[in-house]
Amino acid sequence: MTKAEIQFVRSLADKRARDEHRCFIAEGDKLIGEILDSALRVKHLYAIEGHFAGRAEQVSPKEMERISQLKTASTSLAVVEQPLHPTSASAPSDKLSLALDGVQNPGNLGTIIRLADWFGISDIYCSPDTADCYNPKVVQATMGAILRVRVHYLPLADFLAKTAAEKTPVYGTMLDGENIYSTTLSTNGVIVMGNEGKGVSEECARSFTHRLLIPSYPPERQGSESLNVAMATGIVCAEFRRRMP
Repeated sequence: MTKAEIQFVRSLADKRARDEHRCFIAEGDKLIGEILDSALRVKHLYAIEGHFAGRAEQVSPKEMERISQLKTASTSLAVVEQPLHPTSASAPSDKLSLALDGVQNPGNLGTIIRLADWFGISDIYCSPDTADCYNPKVVQATMGAILRVRVHYLPLADFLAKTAAEKTPVYGTMLDGENIYSTTLSTNGVIVMGNEGKGVSEECARSFTHRLLIPSYPPERQGSESLNVAMATGIVCAEFRRRMP
């Protein structure tokens, strides 16, 4: 690899460079194999000897260590073109979607994308201050789900207001909400999850048509103050899907 190539790949650890070049990094034979079988375009593929022979530029283990974003370098790395997902002014009324308001931990975002994929949710709508879905840590945490789930960044409060105005249910998890296990849930709508420390912003909460609570057990017991946002997302999505006919 040339010095310029190494610098370019390493620069993609930074969001500004990813946005400028509309590229992201993926590492590992399994994930890259899925990408090669998908509609995404791989711009560069690097691998050590014995991996993706004939398809990748062969690099030394030392070079792979220099370009890898992982603590332990993988055997292959791809520079992938970011897909362009068209975004509407409001959420689709005929299916279930997720919305994330300021979720900033890359690990949480990656897990939520993976959960969306598991529960058949194809679209996630994010506020601009939500972590970048093409952050290398997010991409790795999705375990390939980033290929199947469309992630959109937009002014979320406006988006939710338009969605609610069109009579599409907007669900939010709140401490003053109704018990999720005993309230009626629809098969469509948007589930809004908030920031790890602050929860959902007041601007977004104004559009809630339903407020939900994941109760602790037993209710009177003094336990943890709150759930991790990725854990809470998994519980909520599972309950919605459990109710489906």
